[in-house]
This record gives sequence, C-alpha cells and structure tokens, in this order.
Amino acid sequence: MLVIAYLLGSIPSGVWIGKLFFHIDIRRHGSGNIGTTNTYRVLGPIAGTIVMAMDISKGAIATLLPTFFGNFTVNALVFGLAAILGHTFSVFDHFKGGKAVATSAGMILAYRPMFFLIAAGIWILLILLTSMVSLASMVAFTLTTITTFFVNDAFLSILAIVLTIFIFYRHRTNIRRIMNGTESMVPFGLGNYFRKKKATN
Repeated sequence: MLVIAYLLGSIPSGVWIGKLFFHIDIRRHGSGNIGTTNTYRVLGPIAGTIVMAMDISKGAIATLLPTFFGNFTVNALVFGLAAILGHTFSVFDHFKGGKAVATSAGMILAYRPMFFLIAAGIWILLILLTSMVSLASMVAFTLTTITTFFVNDAFLSILAIVLTIFIFYRHRTNIRRIMNGTESMVPFGLGNYFRKKKATN
C-alpha cells in the first residue's frame, strides 16, 4: 500500500495534462513548477482546476487505501505522507515535483474533512485579500496546524507541523519575492487591485 500511495503521489498531473492536451511542457514555462498555480498561468483556469483536483485526489485516495484494503492497524496519514513524498520527489519526473500543497490538502480531506474545509476557507479568503497563492497556502497551513492542537490527535498535529515547515521550505523563493514585493499574483483580489493602482500612479 505504501508503494501504491507513493506511485499515486508521483503522478505529475501538470506535466501530463500539459503534454497530452496542449503539447506544452509546463516545466519549461512560467515558474517551472508542475503544480496548480503554474498550470493556471501557463495553460489556463480549466487545466489549472483539473490539475488541482487531480493532486487533491492523489492525497485523498492514498490516505483511504487502508479503508479500501480493510487494514486499520496503520494510521492512514502514513499513506497520505507517502503520496506527498511521491508528489514532491516523483519517480516519473526524475525525483523532482511540486510543492505538495494540494496533495497535502487531499490527505487532510480524507482524514479530517472539517480541517480541509477550514484550510480551504482560509486559503480562498487570503487569495481574495492578497492575490498570492503562495502566501495564502503558507498561512492556511499554519492556521490549520494550530487548530489541530485542539483535537486529541497527536500524530495529526506532529505531521501538520512537519508539513507546514516543509511547505515553507518549498516556498522559500516565493518568500523572498513576497518580501521584495515581486511575487506573482492571480488576476483578481485586493492585492492585484492595489498593485495595478500603484503601477498607474
């Protein structure tokens, strides 16, 4: 099951969608990342949404593997973590990969749907306020991790802390651009509005 979970996570959704339907390798365009944000920028919102759904599904299906196989002796988060490692170090992409935000969200969706709803709500709100997917992802993970402290699930809290640190690490170049005021923005939200207004003044 761990091998299956890793292989599920390793599916490079953005690369495959780009090559199959657009004949474009998104690793050679935009930020070069294979995740939702770069797919959205390079291939458009439909492709970006499909890639996001696929990446979330990878984490969710992997986390549900113990349920499918009737094995409840191992914490399901272990299999979600295997999918996250697959997504980040994909055997189909020379052990490179994405930043694991959507796949981690899929793991949480399958394990604790309420935390997924909390994270998704925070993420959407922050995108509307900042227009920055990277900032919204990091803050949403941080706040959701804090909420895990209020449930009796030590393994979930520990894993959430580790994943939050890992996601901050994967976004280290984004953090530098945020601090420099050069981080890319989605074409909507208050952040985009104020940047455009500042540019025209």
